[in-house]
Amino acid sequence: MTAPDSPLPRFHLAVPVDDLAAARLFYGKVLGLDEGRSADTWVDWNLHGHQFVTHLSPKRAPHIHNPVDGHEVPVPHFGLILPVPEFQKLADRLRTAGIDFVIEPYVRFEGEKGEQWTMFLLDPAGNALEFKAFADDSQVFAA
Repeated sequence: MTAPDSPLPRFHLAVPVDDLAAARLFYGKVLGLDEGRSADTWVDWNLHGHQFVTHLSPKRAPHIHNPVDGHEVPVPHFGLILPVPEFQKLADRLRTAGIDFVIEPYVRFEGEKGEQWTMFLLDPAGNALEFKAFADDSQVFAA
């Protein structure tokens, strides 16, 4: 996955995983990310032009959940804001792969400021991911 040319800085995010083979299957095959450099204890991924790294770490902290729009949102979590067609394509890809959603794809804040498509899922190590899409990009930071 590559990012469009953008003047925005790219982020670097590293998350713990307890099984690099499972991480490779999930991030490489299920999500379709390109793999970059790697070693015995970590793998770099191209997450739409951002450097995302899975680091081997057998100890995991439990998630907490916060209520948002009637759903229990796992914290911490990370993800991407995608165009609506890409969001729908990814949701279909995840369903085809048999991924269990923490929160099924739906429209959050429907008819309100910040209306967005959203979905939550866990990677094999239990890291929570959120993917979202705004029909109106000006609503991303709407207060």
